[in-house]
Amino acid sequence: MLFDLFKALVLGIVEGVTEFLPVSSTGHILLAERIFDLDQDNFWKTFAVLIQLGAILAILAIYFQRLWRVATHMFTDPAARRFVIGVLVAFLPAVILGLIFGSFIKEVLFNPWVVCFSLIAGGAVLLWVDQQDVNPRHHDAMAFPLPMYLGIGIAQCAAMVPGVSRSGASIVAAMLFGADKRAAAEFSFFLAIPTMLGAFVYDVYKSRGDMTMDHAFIIIVGFVVSFITAIVVVKTFLDFVTKNGFTFFAWWRVIVGTLGLIALALGA
Repeated sequence: MLFDLFKALVLGIVEGVTEFLPVSSTGHILLAERIFDLDQDNFWKTFAVLIQLGAILAILAIYFQRLWRVATHMFTDPAARRFVIGVLVAFLPAVILGLIFGSFIKEVLFNPWVVCFSLIAGGAVLLWVDQQDVNPRHHDAMAFPLPMYLGIGIAQCAAMVPGVSRSGASIVAAMLFGADKRAAAEFSFFLAIPTMLGAFVYDVYKSRGDMTMDHAFIIIVGFVVSFITAIVVVKTFLDFVTKNGFTFFAWWRVIVGTLGLIALALGA
């Protein structure tokens, strides 16, 4: 029981730390499951899905006032209504491709080799984007042009490959479309809400047979740890990337991916 609580604590921290950073939470969770030899255990796969809700609630808590204003004014305020439409437009490509290719992706691509190569490739892309002399034109994540929202949503679909990073794909796309680093990061948070919530509901429905009350306390520990860690990370991340860019996270990806490949090669 104590070791199960320890695993729940570690996985909750991994989820909370990596979900909104451009380093791939799915990739890190898969590698952590591999380390603990949990990658064939149905309960822990379900657990990894359930603790995502903690990270989602962290974003809702941090941006509650702004999101509440949008929700209560979207029928009377054109700017609020346009933002809601923008998020839905950005969310739609992931829904369509997820329904078409979801099973194939999980059966074929969810393995540590793909994760490690994706981490390294994504790190290289982040390094390249961070070195570009981009003159940002958009500074408010709630006021991007609608075609830009769609482009970000299409780019986010690349994160269906584990290790790519949902937040990383949307941040890179937003910056290439002219957003500054802070606005790009903030929109990746907003887009995460429907994207992660949709994936959460779908996965929980499919995994409902693996959930029992016997593991309730373990799930609560992972959920709470994920929530608290995500709040700390998101609040710190915005100021950090505004001042320092994404180089740190790019090298994080490259190092973790390289170490993962070495470990897999030695274990093969």
